[in-house]
Amino acid sequence: MKEVPELHLEPYTGAQGRIRLPGSKSIANRALLLAALAEGTTVLRNMLDSDDTRHMRAALRQLGVQLQTRDIDGELQVEVQGLGQLFNCPQPQRLFLGNAGTAMRPLCAALAFSQGEFELTGEPRMAERPIGPLVDALEQLGAQITYQQQEGYPPLLIRGQGFSGHSVCIDGSLSSQFISALLMVLPYNQEDTLVTLTGELVSLPYIELTLAMMARFGVEVERISAREFRVPSQQSYQSPQQYLIEGDASSASYFLAAAAIAGGPIRVDGVGLQSLQGDKEFARVLAQMGANVEWGDEFISVSKGALRGGVFDLNSIPDAAMTIATTALFAEGTTEIRNIYNWRLKETDRLSAMAAELKKVGAEVVEGEDFIRITPPQQLQHASIATYNDHRMAMCFALLGFSDVGVTIQDPDCCAKTYPNFFHDFQSVCKK
Repeated sequence: MKEVPELHLEPYTGAQGRIRLPGSKSIANRALLLAALAEGTTVLRNMLDSDDTRHMRAALRQLGVQLQTRDIDGELQVEVQGLGQLFNCPQPQRLFLGNAGTAMRPLCAALAFSQGEFELTGEPRMAERPIGPLVDALEQLGAQITYQQQEGYPPLLIRGQGFSGHSVCIDGSLSSQFISALLMVLPYNQEDTLVTLTGELVSLPYIELTLAMMARFGVEVERISAREFRVPSQQSYQSPQQYLIEGDASSASYFLAAAAIAGGPIRVDGVGLQSLQGDKEFARVLAQMGANVEWGDEFISVSKGALRGGVFDLNSIPDAAMTIATTALFAEGTTEIRNIYNWRLKETDRLSAMAAELKKVGAEVVEGEDFIRITPPQQLQHASIATYNDHRMAMCFALLGFSDVGVTIQDPDCCAKTYPNFFHDFQSVCKK
């Protein structure tokens, strides 16, 4: 059996500094697709260089898009020559997308109405992440998609063809990515399309992010009500020439929480009041718990306060919510995080994984179908934390470095999915 690498984080006595965040994965992969479909050439600035964005870039090249990368003073830029249309591939294409949901879902929608035959596959975990609600919606509009293994899950075989239909219902209870993927392809319909959202909606800020990015690339969507949108027909994406990818707000959470626990101040640059990302609201949750938070248009700064637990509905920020679970170990009283069922559908079953690893350090944990309740112990215990090949498990448990006994993180390299330099940057703000 292959030995799993480990990283031991010694007990740290404080945290202070300033961090420039890497680009947002959610924005980066959306921007890559929109730039590929747009008329004209787009330079994407502050591009995140991670496993997920590499899978998207490789897929776009395979689909005939010309991309050039360059490093400008430490900033990765990608120049994308847009096609000005959906994809057209005379030969069948097999696209391997790793475990990148932000590549699988939007490419599924775009390729459903492109010309060609496409097989979308990935790592074993991808075959456990649902895509049925998106496929159901695309089939309402005439798509031909075949599940190659389990019904409702990748891998998929797509035989691209044109639209047939002008209204569609889509279930948004499992992932907002399904809705975002659908919205991004609908401007190519020959008729105006009425989109109706069903189910209890999750991660709504990500839909707002998608709409804002579509508008930046020249496509407007009409909001009829909270659950209805009209996408005007025969629109085309237009290059904005340059597009700056915001710093990743989910990644900001680890540094902001470190400051709230261990002193601070820590300032993260690249996300702030003007950010499109819903995960910026993580800082408001920290403030509710007692941290001191300062906001700027493009930065957030946090310093320590007397942290206390509470009950938080974090349906709208599920990724950053994981950081609250580990921050709770340093708060007085019990913390309950509610309405987070879609943790179970991510890179791993995060509810089950989080409960198991929190118990290792001595916490009293109640795991529900869509909530987790955490009561910290009198004394945290050292543990070797399993990360389940899930970058966010590794990053949020780094906060245990501020306990009196430190922490050991298994497979720290899994952070390459979104933040390859995370532990270098994290340790740069920690004080021994």
